[in-house]
Amino acid sequence: MKRKQKRFLQMTLLFSAALIFLPDIGLWALYKEKHLVKPAEPSEPQTVPLGLGDGQLFTWTDGLKRKDWHDYESIQKDAMRSGKGEHGKPYPLTEEDHDDSAYRENGFNIFVSNNIALERSLPDIRHPNCKHKVYLEKLPNTSIIIPFHNEGWTSLLRTIHSIINRTPDSLIAEIILVDDFSDRGHFRTLLP
Repeated sequence: MKRKQKRFLQMTLLFSAALIFLPDIGLWALYKEKHLVKPAEPSEPQTVPLGLGDGQLFTWTDGLKRKDWHDYESIQKDAMRSGKGEHGKPYPLTEEDHDDSAYRENGFNIFVSNNIALERSLPDIRHPNCKHKVYLEKLPNTSIIIPFHNEGWTSLLRTIHSIINRTPDSLIAEIILVDDFSDRGHFRTLLP
C-alpha cells in the first residue's frame, strides 16, 4: 500500500509542477501574458501579445525593456528565393555530376557545395513558440569562433555569410576562423 501512495504523491507533485511551470500550459503562461506591456501613450500601458513586429520595444513589469529582434524583411526575402539548394532542398545531380571522390574528400559533395549560393535561404526549423520570443533590448556582443580542419572552402564561406546575414551587427564583436592544421593548399593561399 505504501508504494502506491508514494507513486500517487510523486505523480501529483509532477503534475502540479507541470501545471505551474510549463511555458504555454500552466500559470506561467498567464503571468507572461499579463506582465508584458507596451505603452500606447506615455501615460497609459496596454497589454500586447508577444512578438508583434520588427524592432518593437516591450516593457515587462520588472522594468527591463525587451525587443523583437526578428528581421521580418529578410525573412520575407528568404521565403521568396528559389533555386538549387534554396530552403534546404536537395540539389539534383545529373549522371556525369555523380563523383564519389567528392564525398571522400569532404564527407559531402563539394561539387554541389560549390554550386549553391553563398547566401542561400534556410528553412525555419524552430519551435513555433520561438518565433514570438522577445529578448532584452541591450544584449552584449560576442565573438564567434569557428574552428575547422580541411573544410570545403564554399561551406566555410557559407557559414560566415549565414552568421553575418542572420545576426544583428551590434551583437557580433568579431568572427574568428581557427585553422586546425589544415594541409590543403588552398587554405595556405586564401588565409593569411
